[in-house]
Amino acid sequence: MKLLTCTYLFCTTIAIASPINKISVNAIHPLVPNIVRTSNQDDLLRLYESSQDPEVRPGLFEGDIAVTSEYFNYWRVGLRWDVFPDKLWQNRTVPYVISALYDTADYVKIYKAIMYINYMTCVKFIPWDGKVKDFLLIWPIMYPKGCWSFVGKFGGAQILSLEPPDEKGPNCLENEGRAIHELMHALGIFHEHSRADRDTYINVHYENIIPEFRSNFNKQSPENATYSYEYGYDSIMHYGNYFFSVDSIKPTLTPKTPGVTIGQRKAMSKTDCLKLNNLYGCLDKPEEARIYHIICKALGL
Repeated sequence: MKLLTCTYLFCTTIAIASPINKISVNAIHPLVPNIVRTSNQDDLLRLYESSQDPEVRPGLFEGDIAVTSEYFNYWRVGLRWDVFPDKLWQNRTVPYVISALYDTADYVKIYKAIMYINYMTCVKFIPWDGKVKDFLLIWPIMYPKGCWSFVGKFGGAQILSLEPPDEKGPNCLENEGRAIHELMHALGIFHEHSRADRDTYINVHYENIIPEFRSNFNKQSPENATYSYEYGYDSIMHYGNYFFSVDSIKPTLTPKTPGVTIGQRKAMSKTDCLKLNNLYGCLDKPEEARIYHIICKALGL
């Protein structure tokens, strides 16, 4: 527990002490990839209440995943990183920019999420130098609104949407957890509930799911690796019980193991940490693996 406490304090200290690295709206004109949208997305947006979970957005795969038209067909079964290694960030490095449209309080939450991943893994988010082509652009005002990201690296100025709170819209920044969730998508991590082996661990209640969103509960193909890790009920990447519910009362997902909870958005689980470190080769070298196994194990205490 001391390691976790120290890690959190470390992130907080860095976030407050470091110079704010923002960029104004007029300073950049990103070439954002064409996002695949459903034909009735506008109608669904009007139909869907803003009080719903901010990760649950009509027109995006699984509620918070953007997909380019180029990879739409591959996405139906899940991208395999051994087939598309170029969709992982090279050299374990992610250049990033945070929009100046965020106020200082929201910026600090985003920065703490970034530093959290920097500490827990060998992947390093670094401020964009204005020169490299591929970087992550964290932006508060996009369409569709809400919290969403591409999965993996798609190139150029790659949008990650984290909408700040307002009177009508969702709040992606009530804590750092939602930012961590979307950053993990950007690094290449899928939702836990979409694993090919999920039926062993959870029940999917299709009768309680809004019909237009039932495809968000599809499973990935078995070839899309789960890295042989145990199913993560406590994963920060897992849907909650009522995501896409027809009335927000009837559950869409229920665990088969009694007494467990799903859908937390506070911190990575031990399995989340190991998966991400494994994906980027942080566990390949014995000494490096020892360090990150200790760090990840502490998340399970």
